[in-house]
Amino acid sequence: MNGILNIYKEKGFTSHDVVAKLRGILHQKKIGHTGTLDPDAVGVLPVCLGKATRVCDMLTEETKTYETVMLLGVDTDTQDTSGTVLRTGPVDVTEEQVREAAASFVGPYEQVPPMYSALKVNGKKLYELARKGIEVERKARKVQILDLQVLEVDLPRVRMSVTCSRGTYIRTLCYDIGEKLGCPACMEHLTRTRVGIFSVEDSHTLAEVEASVKEGGLPVGLVTLDQLFADKAAVVMQPESDALVHNGNIFHVSRMMKKSRKDWRHLQEVRVYDSQEKFVGIYYYKEGYFYLKKMFYDPEA
Repeated sequence: MNGILNIYKEKGFTSHDVVAKLRGILHQKKIGHTGTLDPDAVGVLPVCLGKATRVCDMLTEETKTYETVMLLGVDTDTQDTSGTVLRTGPVDVTEEQVREAAASFVGPYEQVPPMYSALKVNGKKLYELARKGIEVERKARKVQILDLQVLEVDLPRVRMSVTCSRGTYIRTLCYDIGEKLGCPACMEHLTRTRVGIFSVEDSHTLAEVEASVKEGGLPVGLVTLDQLFADKAAVVMQPESDALVHNGNIFHVSRMMKKSRKDWRHLQEVRVYDSQEKFVGIYYYKEGYFYLKKMFYDPEA
């Protein structure tokens, strides 16, 4: 089975738990997720099946949107409310100050990853060291906050929507906003609402996927590989040119079906299909020819 499932990861599950359970539901080994979510977090977790695992890295790089609740007045060792409280303090700030501080983080900023994270230092995961009471120096990493909207202020809680680049820790963002305000802060709740084209409204729980497989054989909401690239124009090959693309060779625009010919000079990438309209892969255009970028053709599909 090849494609992507938009899984709604429920609280208490790790991303690896989701993959393990899907292997049991689908009876398929080749499955990979596209970026971890903490066990207490919920929301969108795209999971790639079969040949779609080739796009795991592409989906990991996609921008992500979260809805979070920041709790002011409390600082913990994990930077969220699941951790041990390190300090508390008064929340002597106004709504206007909160909004101003939050807005100041839009754009690139240097973020120091939390100790309770899966990042590795000298071959060891930070959270493993943190559980032993060991704290090591972490280098700040440049992340990008593309959009930050304060949705509701009910002090000491602040509900926000954040769209950000890969590698951004929302709990660290909450901590950093608190530091700017001059009071402790941590993350109380996190929902990932979007990863690229995948939104929480279109996601399905593991239970829903399992029920659909039992009823009809196919998991609910399976997105085919070519749907993932729906924003790119489609190219269909002439029958005598199928072998070219099946082998990943370059081809001239004259090899396309007449109905798909047009002026390609303004396009960077296209979806290529053989004459039977089986998805082959992503090609890019240059001076009259198309060149392979990523192959997805499966002769057995």
